[in-house]
Amino acid sequence: MSNIYYLPQGNEVELFEASAGMNLPVLIKGPTGCGKTRFIEYMGEKLNRDVYTVVCHDDLSAADLVGRHLIDENGTYWQDGPLTKAVREGGICYLDEIIEARKDTTVVLHSLADYRRVLPIDRTGELIEAHPDFMLVVSYNPGYQNVLKGMKPSTKQRFISLEFDYPEAEREKNIIIKESSIDEDTAKKLVSIAGDIRNLSDTDIQEAVSTRLLIYAAKLMVKGFDAYEACIHTIVQSLSDEDEVIEVLEKLIGLHFMRKV
Repeated sequence: MSNIYYLPQGNEVELFEASAGMNLPVLIKGPTGCGKTRFIEYMGEKLNRDVYTVVCHDDLSAADLVGRHLIDENGTYWQDGPLTKAVREGGICYLDEIIEARKDTTVVLHSLADYRRVLPIDRTGELIEAHPDFMLVVSYNPGYQNVLKGMKPSTKQRFISLEFDYPEAEREKNIIIKESSIDEDTAKKLVSIAGDIRNLSDTDIQEAVSTRLLIYAAKLMVKGFDAYEACIHTIVQSLSDEDEVIEVLEKLIGLHFMRKV
């Protein structure tokens, strides 16, 4: 029984379990805050495998993943990076927002993401065969993808792909209630607010409101914060810095909580 709460949206649990059993790497794509990381943590606990999470960024180097030589009072020694540790000992290596990493960094994944399942370490001369319980998982947000940043087909075609989205309304309501202990009527209002914001097309909001932000708002309300103010501090201020957009969002939330703005 997992201690991490996750409410499946489809057959993603079965697909992930099957992929793990066949030593197949998995790619998860979906918008920010839709549950990708929570899902990986849930599956790590369900499969009894450690999860090594790496948040990818422009400055992430191959050494950050694989490892590097360090120096202490006894001299030089090698320290495994999270990828190498997972390969040696078993576990899920989860690379979050993989398209943010440099192309020369992701190349080290190729020999792990096909039939070879090996990790060559040039600096030590090792060729490590992956532990039977090693699993490579990567994720990205398609909304961030552009001509300059995108997964190369040669990389993407090495993975089983799962597509995530924000939960449908009833499921999202139940998630909010479970995570925050908010009452059902308020949870329904938060889901409705999220739906309205996600349907806005003529604003400068780069990201739709996530389920995570709705949970944050609900938690503040449970602690006694005014519902409207809780939404302002969790949803509105997190989505935009533009005065015009903030005004639109404030009015939208005001309608749901009977507040004139």
